[in-house]
Parts: sequence; structure tokens; C-alpha cells
Amino acid sequence: MISIMEILKAVLFGIVEGITEWLPISSTGHMILLNEFVTLNVSPEFWEMFLVVIQLGAILAVVLLFWNKIFPFRFGQKPVIQKDIFTLWFKILVACVPAAVIGLAFDDVLDALFYNPWCVSVALIVFGIAFIVIENRNRGKSARITELGQMTYQTALMIGVFQLLAAVFPGTSRSGATIVGALLIGVSRTVAAEFTFFLAIPVMLGASLLKVVKFGFAFTGTEAVILLVGMVVAFVVSIIVIRFLMGYIKKHDFKIFGWYRIILGAAVLMYFTFLG
Repeated sequence: MISIMEILKAVLFGIVEGITEWLPISSTGHMILLNEFVTLNVSPEFWEMFLVVIQLGAILAVVLLFWNKIFPFRFGQKPVIQKDIFTLWFKILVACVPAAVIGLAFDDVLDALFYNPWCVSVALIVFGIAFIVIENRNRGKSARITELGQMTYQTALMIGVFQLLAAVFPGTSRSGATIVGALLIGVSRTVAAEFTFFLAIPVMLGASLLKVVKFGFAFTGTEAVILLVGMVVAFVVSIIVIRFLMGYIKKHDFKIFGWYRIILGAAVLMYFTFLG
């Protein structure tokens, strides 16, 4: 029988996932650090799968909040198919190609090489600096792309290449990498964030499916409850965080997240160097 303590741990991991998945501060870095202090009583194989599949709860939050922007069909007396949304999905799929190819081919190799506290901390710091530098460079400049409809296939592919960095280097942050890439090529903060959210849907679904297939579907009752609790909490927290972020970036830049990443990266590096 599952203990209340394990459920509370799953709740905590769900909260951290819901916050860090959408803010560009690296959910992986936070999960690694949290796992040092709060450890689920599960097998290493389940833990590896849990870290990825818990993101499904976060995906559902995006689907709920942005349904009208991502669902191309409108039903009523006269059903309507919105071609612009279909076009958006084609661009999203184009952006997914680089990370999908590398992820499928080298998933285990990349985990073995880079899934460690030192690589994560370096990625946190490097992309934290990138946020600050890019925002300073863009200060006073008008974004070239201010609406999703203005995004070309070439722009989507370039953002997908930046997302590839997150697939290769844990701690980069998938949202952080795509937002940095989008800002660098002239996309507004709002459009960069929205495209990042939409891009997460196929990426996380694919990654979750891959991890579940590798793990197998023979969950114990305890494992199933832990995973379900984590996903539900991540869903609820994600709704709050996404709404906060979309309101925040209308008046502020991303530099605060850059400074936070640098501080967290330094803390992770010092912890595992001297205490880990």
C-alpha cells in the first residue's frame, strides 16, 4: 500500500515540474537538485521515466488554455476548418524535426554523457548569460515577428535547431532554448512564449511515449498512483504559471530568469562539487 509520504513527494515534484517547465529556468536542473533532498521510493528505471512522463500534465494545461489557438475545427450550424491553424501545426512539426531525429537516434547516449549535475549547471549558467545578453541587445528594438501568422517555416526550423540544444544538454531548458532562439532572430516575447508552449505538445508527447515504451506498461499500483498524482499537480500548477508568464512578459523582459539561472547553476555546481 502506498504511503502518504510518497504521495506528498509526488505532489512536490508535480509543483516543481509545473513551475519550471514553462518558466525558462530548466525543469531538469530543479528536478535533479530536488531529488538530492527528496527521493521517491521507486526504481531507477521508473524515476527516469517519471521525470519525462510527468510533463504530460503540463501539456494538458497548454491544450486547455490555448484550445482556440491550436484546435483547427469549429463546430456549429456551419462547421469551419481554420487553415491558418493547420499551417501553424505544420510549422510546429517542422520545428520538431531536429530534436526528434537526434532524440530518437541518441537518447540513451546523450543521457549517459550529459545527464549529470555538472553539465546541467554549466547549461543553466550559459543560457542564463544568453538571456541577459540578448535582452540587452534587443533593448529599444522592435520585434520583426509580432504575430504567430508572421512566422515562416524557415523561422520555425531555426527555433527547432535551438530546441535541439535542450535535447542534447539537460539543464538548457526546452522553453529557455526555444525562447532564446526566437528572441535572437527577432520574434517578440509573447509570440516566442506561445510558440514554445505549442511546440511542447508534440515534443513532450513523443518523449513521454518513448520513455513509457522503454519502461514498459507493467506499472505497480504504487507507481501508477505516484505518476498520476504528479501529472495532476503539474497540470494545475502549469495553468497558474502559464497565465502568470504571459502577463509578466507583456511588461517585463526575460533578464530576471537569466540571473536566476546563473545563481541556480552556481549553487548546483558548488553543491555537487563540495557536498555531493
